Parts: sequence; C-alpha cells; structure tokens
Amino acid sequence: MEHEQTIPEQRKEGESAPESDTSVPRRRVGRTALLIAGAAALGVLAGTITGYAVQYHREPTPLPPLAQQKMAVPQPQAMNGATTKRSINANRWHQADEELAKKLVEVPGGTQDSFSGPVSPDAFSADYFAEPAGGLGGLGRKIKRIATARWAEGDSDFVEIHLLQFRDRNGVENFYSGVLDYMPDADQAGNAGKEFPGVPAGFGHMWISELRQKPGYHPMRLGRVMVRRGDTVMSVKWTNHRGDVDEKALVELAKRQMERL
Repeated sequence: MEHEQTIPEQRKEGESAPESDTSVPRRRVGRTALLIAGAAALGVLAGTITGYAVQYHREPTPLPPLAQQKMAVPQPQAMNGATTKRSINANRWHQADEELAKKLVEVPGGTQDSFSGPVSPDAFSADYFAEPAGGLGGLGRKIKRIATARWAEGDSDFVEIHLLQFRDRNGVENFYSGVLDYMPDADQAGNAGKEFPGVPAGFGHMWISELRQKPGYHPMRLGRVMVRRGDTVMSVKWTNHRGDVDEKALVELAKRQMERL
C-alpha cells in the first residue's frame, strides 16, 4: 500500500514565506581566528624562551677584532740628549702645524739654544704670559696653531719669533690690540712705540724699550715688532743683555719673516 505523500498546500496570493527558525545558534567565526592567533603567539614566545635558555649555557662567542686597533703612529720617546720636543710629544702634532712652521725664517748657523717648529698653546702660554693659566684660558679657545723659532747669539742677544694663527679675524684683532695696550707699561717697553714701516697703519707696530738697570744685573733693552696679516699674528722679540738693541737688524729680521708669510 502506497504511502500517502503530503503535498504542501500552495501559498495563496499575498501570503509571505514563513519566518526561518532562529532557535539554532550560529557558528562563531571570530572566536576560531582569535584562538589560532593566540596559539601562534604562544608558540613564538616559547621558541624565544627556548633560544635564550640554549644560548645561556653556551660559551660566549668572541667578537671580531676592530679595524685599525694599532694605528701606525710614532711612539713618544724618553728624554735624552738626542730627543727633541717633537719626539717627546709625538702624538700632539698635526700635519697642518708643519705648514705654519715652514713659514718661519731659518735659524742662523752658529747660534745657541736654537729651536724651530710648532708648539702647543699651553707650552706657549707658559713661556709668554706672566699668568699662564689666565692667558691659556682666553687663547686656547681662539688659537688654531702656533710656530716658534728662537736662538741666542753669544751671551748678549736673544731672539724669539712667534707665528700665531687664529680661528677667525676677531682672535687676531683681540690679541694684537691687547699687546698694543700693555706694551707702553713700565715693565714692558715703557713707551708707545711707532708704526712699523712697510705695512698699512694699524697692521704693524714696533717698540724699543727704555734701558733697564738693576744692581747686580747687566743693563737690558728690549726690541719688539708686531704685525698682523689675515688670520696670523707675527711677533719678533729681540732682547739684549748689554743695553743696546740694533733697530736696523730688528727691522730687517721682521721684514724677512713677513716675506715668508
């Protein structure tokens, strides 16, 4: 006997389809993605911790040597009869210092206690200023390099030439004007001096000091020339321990040094 087939009744015109059953819960896709991402993060963290644990028990790997660990520089030497100021202070010189030192006039032959070359600002200040610490404090920030030549002729004439190269024109003008201010003092030249011949006014000056005499000492006289040119100041100092400075020889020496500049 055949089963009866239930044929759904045809919807009448105007009737809407029956609403779907919402009692069955929907599948949560976002929750699955969150679980996968959390598992991946835990896997990375576990791998990192394992890597640190393994590396902790290993011997440290030595680093490769740095380039130019031992640079080819001259080594300072102990002071003896054959050393010079440069060999003692080998690492305090720069190639540019040599260029300024090459502009110094040549030390005459047959002189005594001669030296020619670059000097550091602190060494210059120790010989030049009455208070080296104060002089170096102002000079060290402005100076670029210094070159010096000095010698003694017999036991009466002592010559010093300094070339001071500054970082800018302000340093040149300040140093030059400072010398002009103190040279008329009694413990210096004792007079205002005069313009140096052959240079524009305000760029060169010279002094022949008054005779100094003290009981128990030889009479002394000082001659000095200061010239500024560009970023460099030239100082020529001639001291005589017999009370007589050859002004003509002083001017000739200063002009020869100017030609080298």
